[in-house]
Amino acid sequence: MRPMAARLSRLTLGARRLYCSPGSQPLRCFSSDHAPSPKDTTAESSADPSPVTTTPSSITNASDDRGRTDLNIPLSKSSNHHNLASFLQYAKRTGLGQETTIFVGTHYEYTIASLLAAYGFSLNRVGGQHDFGIDLLGTWSVPTAERPLRVIVQCKAIQSTRPHLIRELEGAFVGAPVGWRGSEVFGVLVASKIATKGVRDALARSRWPLVFIGCSREGKVEQLLWNHRAEQEGLQGLGVAKRHSPEGGEQLVLTHKGKHLPLIKVEGGLPESSGAEQGEASESIDRKDDSA
Repeated sequence: MRPMAARLSRLTLGARRLYCSPGSQPLRCFSSDHAPSPKDTTAESSADPSPVTTTPSSITNASDDRGRTDLNIPLSKSSNHHNLASFLQYAKRTGLGQETTIFVGTHYEYTIASLLAAYGFSLNRVGGQHDFGIDLLGTWSVPTAERPLRVIVQCKAIQSTRPHLIRELEGAFVGAPVGWRGSEVFGVLVASKIATKGVRDALARSRWPLVFIGCSREGKVEQLLWNHRAEQEGLQGLGVAKRHSPEGGEQLVLTHKGKHLPLIKVEGGLPESSGAEQGEASESIDRKDDSA
């Protein structure tokens, strides 16, 4: 048997293999490209809390460590728009070109805020000067945590994914507003391209609880990764799987205790799974490094 420190956790994706970092910092990972068939089922690891779903909304507060709901989330400094629909109206009214970095970046941020609501996120756009790169702020409700997890989110619509983006995300913790500092705060990096090996390695090495989401500019989630620290802080027992979408095609969903967690129906037409659709997970993503 190879030495523990030398072994790699890996997930076979068709003709490719996605290699995760070795050692005591395993990386939970899944990519939609060349994923195993949904017919191939494997039991998911379990955790005590039962799956719960909540209807996301445009939030103005979130619970702190003691369960209070008096932590006001700063809203976007822009008074011209507050969601994707109002931004598109603003862009049309002002003649803002769709190829400009302002249009692309803002459109992507609103798209992500709306899309991730289906996965249990409740986010507000907070971008502005001196924001340390934080684009979205809010909470993430998962069945493996007793209360919603606080999250700071950076969105990268254009940049290629490189390790320096992980360092930038780590730096954003310093500039987080009151209520999103200290322990049990997650950093989420959302990029329009999937993570490179360098990004995955940097994610695994980080001492912060970090999540990476690969999501196209068209709004398709293609990759979900998180590191060992994130697992310790509240994602233990959570997995990711691929399933057939009610609208056709396939999509990534979260899993818990071997079952798909339903995507929450939100404004904008994202599908909602019924309780009957919570079948066995198509593919367990709890591919931990044996040396952990």
